[in-house]
Amino acid sequence: MRKLEIFEPPMCCPTGVCGPAPDPALARLQEDILRWKRVGVVVERIAINQVPQRFMANPTVVELLTREGQEVLPVALLDGKVVCKGKYPTYDQVTREGM
Repeated sequence: MRKLEIFEPPMCCPTGVCGPAPDPALARLQEDILRWKRVGVVVERIAINQVPQRFMANPTVVELLTREGQEVLPVALLDGKVVCKGKYPTYDQVTREGM
């Protein structure tokens, strides 16, 4: 089974789709997550302010944060390989990576 990990900037809630004007990119991400799950991809969203230990436990994410700062977030890893940084991945980006 494929695994997509999305390391995100600080969020006010687990989805980030809250408040009076939610970010359209996060709404699209939620739709894409449902599509990925239907084709068997395990998706995990990891916000830096909610589970900082997961950031520090991933050498790829630590290196990117050290080199590029928090502006690199969000970072998406598919089976440990960076597929997107600085923005949320699209359904097509992830599926192009060999699904």
